[in-house]
Amino acid sequence: MGFLAQAADQPVLYVILILVIGVTAVSGATDAPNAIATVVSTRCMKPNVAIGLAAVFNFIGLAGMTFISTAVAKTMFGMVDFSGDTNASLLALMAAMIGAISWGIICWFFGIPCSKSHSLIAGITGGAIALNGFAGVIPSEWAKVIYGMVFSLVAGFVLGWLFTKVIEVLFSSINRRSANKLFVVIQDICALALAFLHGAQDGQKFMSIAMLGVALSFGNSTPDASGFPLWIMIICSLAISLGTVVGGKRIIKSVGMDMVKLQKYQGVAANFSTTFTLLFASLTGMPVSTSHCNTSAIMGVGASKGLRHVKWNIASNMLLAWIITFPACGIIGYVLARVFMMFA
Repeated sequence: MGFLAQAADQPVLYVILILVIGVTAVSGATDAPNAIATVVSTRCMKPNVAIGLAAVFNFIGLAGMTFISTAVAKTMFGMVDFSGDTNASLLALMAAMIGAISWGIICWFFGIPCSKSHSLIAGITGGAIALNGFAGVIPSEWAKVIYGMVFSLVAGFVLGWLFTKVIEVLFSSINRRSANKLFVVIQDICALALAFLHGAQDGQKFMSIAMLGVALSFGNSTPDASGFPLWIMIICSLAISLGTVVGGKRIIKSVGMDMVKLQKYQGVAANFSTTFTLLFASLTGMPVSTSHCNTSAIMGVGASKGLRHVKWNIASNMLLAWIITFPACGIIGYVLARVFMMFA
């Protein structure tokens, strides 16, 4: 009711909420499928079943993690400063969301698993700079983004390689058929855990933007991160789940099938790596990308058999998209914010 009452005075709040739903759905289509890419590529679970379960556990993860830790949301709130004129702040935030959505759609069209986390972060950074100059960026908090990116890439690759070697040693004397039955069960469980953690990570980021919009409309530059309204959790959960159902197959093919051909035990190693990386980042407040974590884990698994087992041309295209994401979304957010404020 508080949102509806405030939106009556600040109609742009409705636009921001729609954009939050949009960017959350795009994340479900382009980022969430990474959580189930390996379980599908190793034929442990059928694509439609995996996508359906991923949608459900993204929903559960988004709502569930909020009651455990809001560290990621606090980082999102703290990295930028949207203080100032209320109308201009809301317009700048709206521009940031449009930038993130536009980039996500482009990457989805080409089947590139870009990071919705980083496109969102870059977009709101561009909007904050347009509003308050470089004073709109809080370096101490923004540094967690860099820490998270480096951590997810390094930890994903190293742990993917390490877990593969450990599993090979532990199961070297066990019949392959019997081992595969166990690996199927483990992968299915890991896929659900990864979907939960994706919802936990990305859900807080997108809900935090909705909360930031509401706070700005009341003249506050930082919202309360102690909890999220139930209605925001439900809306964002449904959006991320819908996106997963609608757009999941394209990204699954790029990550789980094209880059590295995985055996079942290798899928287990990749899932263990991604699960550890996402869980650690969620509890420490580092806003990492599921696509970064899972893709680097798969590359680490492939590299355990030799560098030639990784299709580096596909991996390099993904890396290029990740690198371009920050300046592209930041510039789009900045330019649109300046334009919106100019004609407001």
